[in-house]
Amino acid sequence: MAVNATAKGVRISPRKVAVVAALVRGRSVADALTILTHTPRRSAVAVSKVIKSAQANADHNHGYKRDSLYITEISVTPGPRLKRYRPAAYGRALTFQRKTAHIRVAVEGEKRTVKKPVEKKAQSAKKAEGEA
Repeated sequence: MAVNATAKGVRISPRKVAVVAALVRGRSVADALTILTHTPRRSAVAVSKVIKSAQANADHNHGYKRDSLYITEISVTPGPRLKRYRPAAYGRALTFQRKTAHIRVAVEGEKRTVKKPVEKKAQSAKKAEGEA
């Protein structure tokens, strides 16, 4: 089962984010984070934050091993556009749009083995042996 993380409304154009997302698609999480730390683009920071969030979700919430995680899916979709105006000559106002992006990352890996809880009777017996 894939573990997801999403960043919505990132104030970078989806085309610019998609270029960086293509660099790490299908790689292990450790390799992807190493690549992104050396990528000189502003969107690399946003993509690495989402990957770290997916890694933390998988480790903490779903019991996956951190070292075995790999990116199964990374998608960038356009978010809402902020409509703005720029002053122009002769008192005009020209429109432009500030584009936003939604980044979604899905990771999978190997599950940790679940330790069986020790029964209370066994615990009390061990305490009694230690006291005696």
